[in-house]
Amino acid sequence: MGEVEKHGLHRDLKERHIRLIGLGTCIGVGLFLGSSAAIKLAGPAVMLAYLIAGLFIYVVMRALGEMCVHNPVAGSFSRYAHDYLGPMAGFITGWNYWFLWIVTCLAEITAVAIYMGVWFPTVDPWIWAISSLFVMTAINLLSVKVFGEFEFWFSLIKVVTIIGLIVVGLGMIIFGIGNSGQPLGISNLWSHGGFMPHGIFGVLLAFQMVTFAYGGIEIIGLTAGEAKNPKETIPQAIRSVPWRILLFYVGAIFVILSIYPWNAEGTGSPFVSTFEALGIKSAAGIINFVVITAALSSCNGGIYSTGRMLMNLTDQKQAPKFFGKTTKHGVPRRALLLTLVMLFLGVLLNYLAPAKVFIWLTAIAATGNITTWILILLAQIRFRRGLSKAEADASEFKMPGWPLTSYATLGFMFFVLGIMTYVEETRFCVMAGLGWLVYLAVVYWTLYRKKSNALAKVPN
Repeated sequence: MGEVEKHGLHRDLKERHIRLIGLGTCIGVGLFLGSSAAIKLAGPAVMLAYLIAGLFIYVVMRALGEMCVHNPVAGSFSRYAHDYLGPMAGFITGWNYWFLWIVTCLAEITAVAIYMGVWFPTVDPWIWAISSLFVMTAINLLSVKVFGEFEFWFSLIKVVTIIGLIVVGLGMIIFGIGNSGQPLGISNLWSHGGFMPHGIFGVLLAFQMVTFAYGGIEIIGLTAGEAKNPKETIPQAIRSVPWRILLFYVGAIFVILSIYPWNAEGTGSPFVSTFEALGIKSAAGIINFVVITAALSSCNGGIYSTGRMLMNLTDQKQAPKFFGKTTKHGVPRRALLLTLVMLFLGVLLNYLAPAKVFIWLTAIAATGNITTWILILLAQIRFRRGLSKAEADASEFKMPGWPLTSYATLGFMFFVLGIMTYVEETRFCVMAGLGWLVYLAVVYWTLYRKKSNALAKVPN
């Protein structure tokens, strides 16, 4: 009774919501914990890897932004792949992204359980996993405005933590604050085997890990269907991507490696080591709190993404119609409840099933983001080719350097996949990911091809 037709999304995401969602999505557990592995591969030159990969990710976001401003819909890149590459591309993009976030949310929930165990070792981990799952789903079920508000504060915690690290760290580096007044300087960047201790090959190997750290940033595009003024807020959020990369990734790693030698980093968070070097003895507790917040933020955004993506797939006749309804508050309740069920089953499997099941799932998801970015670029290339010169000139958010930037970024994405295929530890990820895409293509061809093609022939 309380549900309306599927086009009932509300444009309740404010400018500050979009800005902080855009800010927070590229600051996650991958930076706070995963950066240590990238540092070991490339040394201080990992900053180059973050910078170069970040610039290519910015091009992906500009490609997405150009299409979002032209047609701001909730399905975002799945809809664009459908419209510009064909129904099968839309199907694969949507379901691949849905599955990617199901597995990612499961990993984030598991991370919350592990890190809560640091403070409450006697509590069974599954209690924290189930609790965080239900809380994040409840937030999403209330309204998109509530989701935006929670994501705003989650993101703010991460942002304040990194800015605090950079400001205090620069105080030690330049003025010797906390170091008896002796400026620490930046000699650690080249004093332990040079700036590029493992050569250019080390930097190339780091690309795969660095690129994954930016995963989730494309959620900005999914907010287009619920932003109050998408033609202004989406470009503003995307334009801020370069300085975010410089400040929160390159800036934070610069401070960390200036204070703490790269070859002294352990397997834990380099943020903990740096805060401790700054004399903050409760560093582990602070970072534990921030990592939990980052994991909950990622889970919150992932549940949001799965609901909107599934809703869009029903609109394209590529998912059961049952999931394409919204409540009177503009929430795709049925789609979100499916996500809840899937994640609940995933939590149970996580504690009952053999570890190999999850190796397969995470391997498939590992290539999911790069696949999504490649499809975004391909859709944008077809989109631009379909515009007349007058239409392209009138575009409100044109891709800079088109078409060179789009093709160069496409090449970079395939290059990263090539590195992953070359490295034995990640080769399985690529193979499993390709197998998953083939499976989706078979499902589309056997179950949804006729419906999708019939829809495509209906005039707008």
